[in-house]
Amino acid sequence: MAKARQKETWVCRDCGAEHSKWQGQCAGCGEWNTLEQVLGAGAAAGRTGSGWSGQQSSVTRLAEVGLDAETRIGTGMRELDRVLGGGLVPGSVLLMGGNPGAGKSTLLLQVSCALAARIGVLYVTGEESLQQIALRARRLELPQDALKLAAETRVEAIIAHASRERPGLVVVDSVQTLQTEAVDGAPGGVTQVREATARLVRFAKESGAVVVLVGHVNKEGGLAGPKVLEHMIDTFMMLEDAADSRYRTLRGHKNRFGAVNELGVFAMTDRGLKEVANPSAIFLARDSEPAAGSLVVVVWEGTRPLLVEVQALVDDAQGAHPRRVTVGVESNRLALLLAVLHRHGDVSLGVKDVFVNVVGGIRVAETASDLPVLLAVLSSHLDVPLPRELFAFGEVGLSGEVRPVPNGQERLREAAKHGFTRAFCPVGNKPREKIPGLEVQAVSTLKQAINALFP
Repeated sequence: MAKARQKETWVCRDCGAEHSKWQGQCAGCGEWNTLEQVLGAGAAAGRTGSGWSGQQSSVTRLAEVGLDAETRIGTGMRELDRVLGGGLVPGSVLLMGGNPGAGKSTLLLQVSCALAARIGVLYVTGEESLQQIALRARRLELPQDALKLAAETRVEAIIAHASRERPGLVVVDSVQTLQTEAVDGAPGGVTQVREATARLVRFAKESGAVVVLVGHVNKEGGLAGPKVLEHMIDTFMMLEDAADSRYRTLRGHKNRFGAVNELGVFAMTDRGLKEVANPSAIFLARDSEPAAGSLVVVVWEGTRPLLVEVQALVDDAQGAHPRRVTVGVESNRLALLLAVLHRHGDVSLGVKDVFVNVVGGIRVAETASDLPVLLAVLSSHLDVPLPRELFAFGEVGLSGEVRPVPNGQERLREAAKHGFTRAFCPVGNKPREKIPGLEVQAVSTLKQAINALFP
């Protein structure tokens, strides 16, 4: 009998899109030279031994499924536990990405040394030697007696070590160095990364151990490797750093056991990463004298409010085309808001350069920053400083209305705790009961807010 021809499949290592044949440009993301050939389903199952074994699964009613009490493992860092949703969940697989030098290995080594004596930890390195890990641990003055190390890149050997040692936590640094004997291809390729991760996920579910994978980032700042990797794991976090700051932000992009977009703040010191208990105090380090173009906004990060400073600078255009430069907010959103300001605020900035920056390297994605951004831009344009005790939040619509945002009461109370005495917010977020020490001015339109601040 003639052997059936294996169907070729090409997968983009950036977005995970599948193609029937090789082509220079990926049809999914538009990147060039990112397609890699992967084995067909039948061949992969035959080589890995993961095909159907003949055992029949059972069907169970939802009400009959037994639920065990959720037991989380605290890491000893409240900021990390916040991003995780309360701690590590046994049997889960986590992926942590970040730029080189952001502190991924440092943070995980600190957590591993802290948990080693309690639950047992196996730290597997594929990029560094054991001596380099030991030198870092001694420099950070971490406990070293209970942590177990292994320098290995083969998944089969890693699973064998973990099955023998039975740790509660397995850290693999990094996923791009892993390879498995079951499939062909160089380490870091689509086939190798996907199959290696699948085996580690299977091991975590069967053994109940927590598996943490470290991933690299590409030139655009996203996770390097196939996008299908993000769908296989339970939690995906990114450790972000600014080039000129010692602070690091850990943001959860996917979490099956907690809130998404939760934010943790750390400070890089000579003793490793230290958690920052009150991030708002860092981002509100302002000058003693009020300056035009500066205003505080209360943003909602995960499950808590955060106070950050928005700065704006409006200047005469230096070229034929005025520039719109943003750091921390979306540039297209700024262009939309400036159009609303022109139409409904009677302020034209068509011949001006407009620069907007969120202090501290924080990226604000929610629309609650619309009103503060416009007020800061107008303050810089008119060269009129805003009161230091003032803060604002609210979404601005295309018709010039100020719309309410979620968790308005919590935002107001958080700002009052930090000494702010005056607030501009949407009418829909006006508190029913007076907040001690806080004067709240509710506005329904952008024009109303402008007239109140710039009479």
